[in-house]
Amino acid sequence: MARNFKTLDDMGEIAGKRVLVREDLNVPMADGAVTDDTRLRAAVQTVAELSDRGAKVIVLAHFGRPKGQRNPEMSLALVTKPFEQVLGRPVRFIDDQQAGDVIATMADGEIGILENTRFDPGEEKNAPETVERFAALGDLYVNDAFSAAHRAHASTEGLAHRLPAFAGRQMEAELDALDKALGNPEHPVAAVVGGAKVSTKLDVLKHLVAKVDHLIIGGGMANTFLAARGVDVGKSLCEHDLTGTAEEILDAADKANCIVHLPYDVVVAKEFKPNPVTRTVNVHEVAADEMILDIGPAATEALADVLKTCRTLVWNGPLGAFETPPFDTATVALAKTAAALTREGSLVSVAGGGDTVAALNQAGVADDFTFVSTAGGAFLEWMEGKELPGVAALHG
Repeated sequence: MARNFKTLDDMGEIAGKRVLVREDLNVPMADGAVTDDTRLRAAVQTVAELSDRGAKVIVLAHFGRPKGQRNPEMSLALVTKPFEQVLGRPVRFIDDQQAGDVIATMADGEIGILENTRFDPGEEKNAPETVERFAALGDLYVNDAFSAAHRAHASTEGLAHRLPAFAGRQMEAELDALDKALGNPEHPVAAVVGGAKVSTKLDVLKHLVAKVDHLIIGGGMANTFLAARGVDVGKSLCEHDLTGTAEEILDAADKANCIVHLPYDVVVAKEFKPNPVTRTVNVHEVAADEMILDIGPAATEALADVLKTCRTLVWNGPLGAFETPPFDTATVALAKTAAALTREGSLVSVAGGGDTVAALNQAGVADDFTFVSTAGGAFLEWMEGKELPGVAALHG
């Protein structure tokens, strides 16, 4: 694959150089402890490699939404110790108000985390003076935070134009995986798109019908498409005002020779709660007081057969109300099929989005997919075909 961005392999000799590394350390915390360290672990490879090569590593990151105000509850001092534990080597916290002086005392290979970039009111505005303030602290810039790449901020986009810019290892892996999934995929390509509402995935669906061979629609949004096809979905979650839009997407898919897969058997219940009385019915047999909460076993098996004919899969969103048992059944079953096909080498599988990652973890197959992106908004915008500012800036 011809890459249009530079990686750590292109940096040359960096011992003694000050390297600014944009990471995503915006982790969930409760009672002073990190509750999910996925993002901290994702940052380890790049930070450790730069340190091992003798660079003075200055990590830039945001934490929470301080909106340009200094807020001790959103200080990256809180994340420094947890990151140090994950990294397995010392990390110092750098107060941004004495940053230049502190960095001047750093030894080669030393690692520091700069105070929350969003304490600076110019960060989210990509203000030139903020870019200059950050740039003065470093000699080279590495962006390793794909999950923040859809924002044109000073630390994600502006710096890439100001210093020699490189993709970190996590960013590199993400961009390579996304290229395999939709940039230059091996056909046939299938996309699974689920979630509650069509309205949140309109741009994704419109983009995908021109890119993939099979579009599998699940979750609450499938009900809107079923309604567009004249199915009475009872009291299911359904955006009846968007049935016209759903018809347009189905027409566009026809023109693009993209096969849209909607469920033909479904699991219904009269109330939405864990383990209610359910029945599995043909979509035309949903009663007026029932709601569709998952795809049925026949449709799930048919979708598994579709995946067996494909070479590439991109997945965003669950097929049913997976957080509430037993409505995770179809998502777990299809995820296990995709994982098995990936393990045997016949399928490249790329998944992303918060609900999707949770669903794959629930199925116990996240590690078997080719790549699972932890980026939420950035992954969605990429699926919409949008150029991400933080990625585009690396192409310079």
